[in-house]
Amino acid sequence: MKILVVGSGAREDAICKSLLKNDDNTVFCAPGNDGMKLSGIKTISINEDEFDHLTNFVQTNNIDYTIVGPEEPLVNGIVDFFKERKLKIFGPNKLAAQVEGSKTFTKKVMADANIPTAKYREFTDLESAVEYLTVEASFPTVIKADGLAAGKGVYIVQDLNEALEVVSELLDGHKFNTKRVVIEEYLDGEEFSLMAFVDHKRFYPMPLAQDYKKIFEGDKGPNTGGMGAVCPVNNISDDIRQMAIDQVLKPFVHQLYQEGIKYTGILYAGLILTKDGIKVIEFNARFGDPETEVVLPRLKSDLSDIFVKILNHKKIAEINWETKGLNLGVFAVSKGYPQQPIFGSLGKVADFKNCPLTINFAGVRKQDDELISNGGRLYLMQTRADSLSHAQADIYQNLQRMNQENIFYRRDIGKNSI
Repeated sequence: MKILVVGSGAREDAICKSLLKNDDNTVFCAPGNDGMKLSGIKTISINEDEFDHLTNFVQTNNIDYTIVGPEEPLVNGIVDFFKERKLKIFGPNKLAAQVEGSKTFTKKVMADANIPTAKYREFTDLESAVEYLTVEASFPTVIKADGLAAGKGVYIVQDLNEALEVVSELLDGHKFNTKRVVIEEYLDGEEFSLMAFVDHKRFYPMPLAQDYKKIFEGDKGPNTGGMGAVCPVNNISDDIRQMAIDQVLKPFVHQLYQEGIKYTGILYAGLILTKDGIKVIEFNARFGDPETEVVLPRLKSDLSDIFVKILNHKKIAEINWETKGLNLGVFAVSKGYPQQPIFGSLGKVADFKNCPLTINFAGVRKQDDELISNGGRLYLMQTRADSLSHAQADIYQNLQRMNQENIFYRRDIGKNSI
């Protein structure tokens, strides 16, 4: 098959690598990044928002189907655009992608389906938000930008002064182009991620993963797009996973269908196990990043075959996953990330080619015989091992061999999964 993957990050790198496990597949990535080329992924210089150019490429090159990695083109209607031209594309349409594009839309679906989530209020004007925070809110509390914010639009604020600063930044300064905020109760517990392939009413859950959003060890500092992930999550039992499927995934998918939303694509549930049971933090309309980089390497079935069956609405008898050991991934990011990434050399191309572990590339570009930083999150190094300690030793020894001048990484990824 000839397959196009839309996107440019480590998630898309992982999707491409999984598709290339089938030797009969040819995989293109638009726009991709220079690091992907090191493993034989064919990158195309078309940006993810250039729908006309993407469809022209698909038609000209007889692409069998397209997979969309990032959320922004999904929310902006890329699936509708392709389908109007009778082109096969994997992902939710613009209406269904509101699952991620609008937190208020998703909160309503959850309420209608009786899915447990945090209590919340929504605000479009600064004065009302300030009044609520001053009079009614308890701290810590959570403030979310209602829209896309590349994983950085969620703030856990500890006191009123911090809360007022954040809502002012969002509703007055319109950071992330925010026009509405959701203020919700702070939930305490163990967070984990559950993704599923969805085909209208049918869904196929993946193994649980856990990502690490905070920039510093011990889950300190501001949120990032993700500093690493582990799969499976050893401190979340199989019984809890089944509860998440029964109490969250199943009712949410069925509620969407009842409302006339025929969801096709990946559904991501960000969950937390509290003293009162499982609650939903968020839903996303695509593969999680960096969870994908540790989940897909555990897939034994042919990913391209899964996509084909779902696109043709055929039931999948079974999806096989690795059951032994665990997969761990750690992101190397630019120093100064997420506020002010410092750009510079990441080392010789040969250093990356010779690394014995899997590397999923994100914000990098090639200059002569070096890779140069071209974003905040640079590359994720990933391995599978029989235990967390072995996986950590493997990754951190190999990360230490890379050029350290312009990178930073957490040294405790996987710490919860003991």
